[in-house]
Amino acid sequence: MTHFPVTSTTLSATALGQFAIEKYNLSPNAICKLFRTGINHTYFITDDDHKYVLRVYCYNWRSKREIEAEMDLLLYLKQNNIGISYPIADRNKQFIQDINAPEGLRHAVLFSFAEGGKMRFMNTETCFKIGEMMGKIHQTTVDKSCNRITYNSESLLQKPYELTLQHFPVENLEMQYIKTVCDTLKQTLESIDYSKVSTGIIHLDIWYDNMSITEDNQITLFDFDFCGKGPLILDVAYFCKQLFHIENDKNEYEIKKVAFLKGYQNVRELTNKEIGLIPEAAAAVWIFYLGVQSQRFDWSNVFLTENYLELLYVARLKSWLEYHIAIIN
Repeated sequence: MTHFPVTSTTLSATALGQFAIEKYNLSPNAICKLFRTGINHTYFITDDDHKYVLRVYCYNWRSKREIEAEMDLLLYLKQNNIGISYPIADRNKQFIQDINAPEGLRHAVLFSFAEGGKMRFMNTETCFKIGEMMGKIHQTTVDKSCNRITYNSESLLQKPYELTLQHFPVENLEMQYIKTVCDTLKQTLESIDYSKVSTGIIHLDIWYDNMSITEDNQITLFDFDFCGKGPLILDVAYFCKQLFHIENDKNEYEIKKVAFLKGYQNVRELTNKEIGLIPEAAAAVWIFYLGVQSQRFDWSNVFLTENYLELLYVARLKSWLEYHIAIIN
């Protein structure tokens, strides 16, 4: 019988466990379990008292060169004592594994396990600590570059809008709104005075779901899959926007945002121009991630409906922009 071609598979946790045992000299008792599928697939490996995270990159999602750049960044941050989940080399001192999956060549990396738990509702002290952590990362990566995407008006706005048009017609009212916002944000991004706005390597996905926090506020950041070069304020803005949607009480949001920004500026200063860019920078990243969902339709097709676009994604974009317009005015 001829095997039918596939575009995406979920690899056997049992087989991956055996693969990891052989590659990383783990004990024969090591157990691998699928944690979740998504843009990439994540597995947890338990070897006696040791835990690891195995990420299997989806087919054609990241090139080996891009993954190597991500590993270089993580090792650099680890060397600078930044609390991140770092890659672990195999017995041959290699970080990236090649896996011949049914759909084609996929890559895998073993990471250290981030101790702690996810904290959706954070207190001001934790927000301050997250700000400090982000500030330390940016202090380490400012003015640096990497072999990854550059975040600008084309990658944040133009391409995501075009990708989303593959799923929604240009006449759709939400798409018309997104186009209007994109046109406005494009002007802002292309007129940035970089003598007053710092650039460097950014994470671009710093929010509660990508960090583990212990009871004593020790923070470990992970999932640098979207790292690239761009204005550092994009990271700051995106965290503020996520905090905005978590906190229904906007007074609480303002208090926690202030704590976060104080934590950040306890490490490195933000210019007035950078702070002023937060509303529009966050909106640009929000549109970028709509493009990611559109690009990865195999993962996000349960989200990409007209109801989702109108009632959740665009509604949140509108609430963010309208809130800050009201604050500014």
